[in-house]
Order: sequence, then structure tokens, then C-alpha cells
Amino acid sequence: MNERPGNQLFDAYFTARDMREVFCDQGRVQAMLDFEAALARAEARVGLIPQTAVAPIEAACQAGHYNFAALGEAIATAGNSAIPLVKALGKQIAANDAEAERYVHLGATSQDVMDSGLVLQMRRALELIDSDLAQLGQNLATQAQRYVATPLAGRTWLQHATPVTLGMKIAGWLGAVTRSRQRLLELKPRLLVLQFGGASGTLAALGEQAMPIAQALAEELHLTLPDQPWHTQRDRLVEFGSVLGLIAGSLGKLGRDISLLMQTEAAEVFEPSAPGKGGSSTMPHKRNPVGAAVLIGAATRVPGLLSTLFSAMPQEHERSLGLWHAEWETLPEICCLVSGSLKQALLVTQGLEVDADRMARNLDLTQGLVLAEAVSIVLAQRVGRDTAHHLLEQCCKRAVAEHRHLRAVLGDEPQVTAELSAAELDHLLDPAHYLGQARTWVERAVAEHSALTA
Repeated sequence: MNERPGNQLFDAYFTARDMREVFCDQGRVQAMLDFEAALARAEARVGLIPQTAVAPIEAACQAGHYNFAALGEAIATAGNSAIPLVKALGKQIAANDAEAERYVHLGATSQDVMDSGLVLQMRRALELIDSDLAQLGQNLATQAQRYVATPLAGRTWLQHATPVTLGMKIAGWLGAVTRSRQRLLELKPRLLVLQFGGASGTLAALGEQAMPIAQALAEELHLTLPDQPWHTQRDRLVEFGSVLGLIAGSLGKLGRDISLLMQTEAAEVFEPSAPGKGGSSTMPHKRNPVGAAVLIGAATRVPGLLSTLFSAMPQEHERSLGLWHAEWETLPEICCLVSGSLKQALLVTQGLEVDADRMARNLDLTQGLVLAEAVSIVLAQRVGRDTAHHLLEQCCKRAVAEHRHLRAVLGDEPQVTAELSAAELDHLLDPAHYLGQARTWVERAVAEHSALTA
């Protein structure tokens, strides 16, 4: 096994396997070698190096040829991963074709190799994240439509407010997912660009052939050639990290809501059950929100990592000391945390378990008080706003003091029954009749998701 030992106990919980493969040692090294192979092809295309040198260079650009542990030790002395890798690459080529070795890495600098390799990794990461976001959006669209008319207590400041629907709540999660997909689509042209500037960003070593080679290299890697090298202009990477931070936060919101709805006192919505999932080492009855914990955990960890990316932006001159180095593990870790959060969100939303009866019972915990606003608004149109508000306030206090349902108290109040019939009161105190535009919000969120997916 070529991978160096590391802390992998929590990887299956917090990180998606396919994302970890992108950013493991194998993935990092292969991405840099892909740059070197593409550089050789580009330079041969414009005639800078002989075509015969390409095949030996390409043959050596396979990560499996290299000892990652030895590279890691060499990095501690070299100061970056490209220097020892290029040396090892040269030796690998020379063992089979000494002439071809003369042309490896020609005109490039270490940061070109590492940053362009990172862009190749981020392209794959972006594909994985967008694919999971699209599937998550579909899960949420399906669930929002399924529960479009299922009432539950709206909660403001953690207290019962007026009724909403579960579909409306899910539509809120869906809207955030859709906006994140839109952001990724918008930043893609800015992110997926070549890094190629040579020693100080001028490509002076390549003379008049610099721009043709740069264009050919970008084409070989299927990247865009930017207006100029960006060795110490890190806004592209930080923008990507920022969008990932927004995704983590939005998924954290979803996880927080699910965990609160799973609380024993609420018991309205649950993560899907599975053998051994969410148990306790001592309490056999426990059903813990283990998926939501990952969503909340990632939303807690990513902002700190993102602050590192922002802190590393004011990089010195044409090559940074330390600030560039601070990025190397930070952005990959953000990608891995978001990937793990997405995988858990997919599992949670696909198999969401809902107790609509419990929602109805919880809605009635305050014995009609959550619908006092509905009665007050209608009554205000007949007796005036201040009078109606004061009257309902007194009726609510009486209902609480006497442990009676608001409907019964209102039915005993002459000032109310003089204006509202028994049928009107029954209608006004039915949560299903006070859901406002909940269905519209679901329809709009689903339509926006569908438009992006089409």
C-alpha cells in the first residue's frame, strides 16, 4: 500500500470515499503528473521539444511508479511537493530514455505544477459535489411535494408560532441547494483555468513560444487559459472555498432542523432507521440523529478552514512564503467535509420518516393558541384592529389560566360570537385552513430546481 499511515478512523463518517480518492496522495501526485505529461505534449505541438520525447515522458507520468513516503520525506527538505516529484520523474524517464529526460518540466515552475494539478483535482471535486447536490435537490423536491399540505407547528425563537407545512420547510432546504448549484455553475469558468507562469510569472524561459505553449497546454488539460498567471492571486480558490462554505452551512441548517424535529419532545420527523444506526453504548432505546450530526459538524468546522483561506490571500509579490503553504491541506479538507455532509444528507432525505399524527397533536399542544392570529385578523375587519387584538389577548390568557381550548373560550365570549358563527370559528381554528402560501412556495422551489436540472 503506497498511502502513508494517517488518521482514517473517521473518514467513512465525515468524508465521501470518492472525494477522499481525489485528494489522497495518489490523486495529488497523479494530477501533477498529468500536468507534466500535458506540458510535454504542448511543447512538442509547437516544436519546442522533439515529438519522440513525449511518449517516454508520458509513460513515466503514472503515480504508481513513485514512492509517496519517500516523496513526503523529501518535501520536508524541498519545501513543496513538485520539486522532489520532478526529480523523481526525471530519474524515471532517464532510466528508459536519457534524451527525453532533458525536456521534462521545461519552462515551468513548481507552483505551476501544484496549482494546475490542484485545479484538475478541483474539477473532479466540483463534478462530485454538483452531482450530489443535484440528487439531493431531487430528493428534497420529491419530499416537498409529498408533504406539501402536511401541517406542523411553525417555530420562532424555538416556540410554537403559526402553522406551516412540512413541504414548505423542505422547500426552504431545497431553495438553498438550488442556489448553491447556481453558484457553482457561475464560478466554474473562473475556477477551471490553467496556472502557467514559470519562475516569476513571465514565462521568459520559453521566449516567443511562451503563449503558443500556454494555449496548447490549456487545451491539453481542457482548461481555460486565463488573462495572466495567478501565482499569488488566490481569489479563484477562495471563491470556490466560500461556495463550499455556503453549502456546508445550508446542509448544517437542514441537519439542525432534522435533529430538532427528532427530539423526543417533538418526534415529528426522523432520519431513516437501519440496524445499528443511531444507538447508544448504554441506552438501548436511543435513536440518535447520526446523519444530522455530520451535517452540523461540517457546518461548524468549515468556517474555520475557510478563514484560513481568506487569511492566506495577501500573498507576497510573485511567490508566497507560508501563505501558499497554508492552502495545501485546507481546501482539500473543505472539499472532503462537504462531500461527507452531502452523502449523509442524501441518506437522510431519501428515507425521511414522518409522523403526521404527531405533528397534528403537537400543533394542538397550546389548545388552539397558535391560531389566535387567524381569528384576530378576521375579527379585526368587523370590530377594528385594536379591539380585536385586545379581545383575543384576553381570551388567550383565559384559555391558559383555565386550561381550556381557545375554541371553547371564544365560544363563550359574547363579543366574539356576536361577530363570528360557530362554523367560522371551527374553520379559523383548523390549521389546514391557515397555511397561507405554503403550497406556492413549494411549487416555486420545485420549479426552480427543475429548471436548473433540465
